[in-house]
Amino acid sequence: MNLHRLIVLTGAVTFAAFAISAYAQNDTTVTSPDGTIQLGISVNGGQLKYEVAYRGKAVIEPSELGMDLQDQPSLGGSMRVLSARADRIDETYTVPAGKANPIHNVCNTLSVSLQETGSPHRKLTIEARAYDDGVAFRYLIPTYGRETEVRIVNEKTQFHLSKDATTYPLILRNYQTSWEDNYRTVTVEGIHPESLVALPLLADVPGVAWIAITEADIDNYAGMYLTHPEPNATTLAARLSPRVDVPGVSVITQTPMQSPWRVIMIGAEPGRLIESNIVTDLNPPSAIADTSWIKPGKSAWNWWSGNYDENVNFKPGMNTATMEHYIDFASKNGVAYMLIDAGWAARGAGPNSSEADITETQPNINMSEIVQFAKARGVKIWLWSHWTDISRQMDDAFPLFAKWGISGVKIDFMNRDDQWMVDFYRRVVKKAAENHLMIDFHGAFKPDGLRRTYPNLLTREGVMGLEYNKWSARITPDHNVMLAFTRMLAGPMDFTPGGFRNVTQAEFVPRNVAPEVMGTRAHQTALFVVFESPLEMMADDPEAYEGTKELPFLRAVPTSWDQTRVINARVGDYITIARRHGKDWYVGSITGWHANTLDIPLSFLGPGKYTADIYSDASDSAEKPADSTVEHRTVDSSTHLKAVLVSGGGQAIRIHQQS
Repeated sequence: MNLHRLIVLTGAVTFAAFAISAYAQNDTTVTSPDGTIQLGISVNGGQLKYEVAYRGKAVIEPSELGMDLQDQPSLGGSMRVLSARADRIDETYTVPAGKANPIHNVCNTLSVSLQETGSPHRKLTIEARAYDDGVAFRYLIPTYGRETEVRIVNEKTQFHLSKDATTYPLILRNYQTSWEDNYRTVTVEGIHPESLVALPLLADVPGVAWIAITEADIDNYAGMYLTHPEPNATTLAARLSPRVDVPGVSVITQTPMQSPWRVIMIGAEPGRLIESNIVTDLNPPSAIADTSWIKPGKSAWNWWSGNYDENVNFKPGMNTATMEHYIDFASKNGVAYMLIDAGWAARGAGPNSSEADITETQPNINMSEIVQFAKARGVKIWLWSHWTDISRQMDDAFPLFAKWGISGVKIDFMNRDDQWMVDFYRRVVKKAAENHLMIDFHGAFKPDGLRRTYPNLLTREGVMGLEYNKWSARITPDHNVMLAFTRMLAGPMDFTPGGFRNVTQAEFVPRNVAPEVMGTRAHQTALFVVFESPLEMMADDPEAYEGTKELPFLRAVPTSWDQTRVINARVGDYITIARRHGKDWYVGSITGWHANTLDIPLSFLGPGKYTADIYSDASDSAEKPADSTVEHRTVDSSTHLKAVLVSGGGQAIRIHQQS
């Protein structure tokens, strides 16, 4: 099949007829509902391959599919098509928290059944889906004969880009990291053969499309990475995270089995990828019948400030008085939660005395008093825990946390996505749901849409966030802009924004106590709109926020959205995102070190007049980053606002309808 010459097809009847005709030629294609994207599956010389086109131009040239199996021949060569079946998904579902709600999931689907032409005649099915904003495919291995165990060494999945695209990779040192690093800019051909590229990977295929490669619905499987094995080539190859207990194997499972979805997001502009819900669409519906207890919201947080508070009559630290001080701040400012970070639990009895007993508190923390203090003020509590303690004590700790009145658990330092750890994530969210506990994974791999099936999973880290300001100068405005186009494509990220000790790049000094941030106050404020996270930390201590112009915005801004629109977008330079919650709109613009002036048309507004509360950089904010201005304007859908962003600057807007 040559997708360059593929005629765009419209209509379900025409599509189904084409699929049958194509199957007769050992060749099948699925087309997106709007006709702009096509994914073709073919068998050429016995080798199973796929290719993808966008608006009639090749995005992915013919690329191999298959699996390397332990002690067996590879699966994917010497294949023939047995049957092909086309179908369509058209559903609308709701989520307790996300960047859109409700979500319309519509795509055309294709299932291709194949069998080896020679002994042992193993079978394989490829399922594919074509959306208006991307494609996805996965492997299904049925039970065939007596052998039911499958040991997967690696996938043979390739992504042969049609041109030498500009990519923006997160390159990791190995398969056991926290996914916390700066993103780079390099052509496909320039990626070193030894580099291990994390997902999602954003790429600009010149003259064709913007794409992002990622995965969805990782279940009883290993996480996927990409490598560039051949210099001066535009082909990327899949690599699976190896098991830590069985050398030479990534996945051990039983048939029938299915792989995660291999996802290629596609759009004419990078902003369209940010708006996409394809990763959550590819996951099963919610396994939680009653989700009324799952509540997104902002949280006060004691860890960032480094045991620092001003003008208080107690010694700041991991103690009841400090926690109650933060709870008071949360209560006064409509903040839903207080996250008690590391150090609250009793010291464990492990051989090296490093384990914590998360069923007990250390002497300076009175958990009963704290929870009651918070409850009386309309605030709920989250607790931090190391994953090893959760793994060891989860069955006892989660029911106990529920009895204490805890709302959620932040689980840290997993730093792996091998098959065992993927299963651990799922065991955690399932057990947490049984006890009405929400979850935030830190030291985590990228999101895969699991939050659709277990919406008590509000957010996760897997990002180099604001905490790095405590020991490095790596969190720059340029880095923040890049995250919106890269890591955030996979789903929510617990970046922990809101650092209000704003300084210039020249003034910045990393420090653990009362840490500083580079860039302007308006930039940090806008991050609450630009970055998606249903649980959003207000990173700084209460005194850093008290009396600031921006505090009313921080009080009002929600963490879950009904609609998301990208207004301005230039990768690595600037971005403007508008998000709707109910009838109110919030608009966030940030720039990197390069100053920008952006036009913001308000055509997304409904009829009538609105008030826009505009928090902007001041004229001297480049030199005095804590300076800002606040303006209140009457606007409507014909209004164009201007965002004048200084170096490292930003703008945050709240737009609410006039009565």
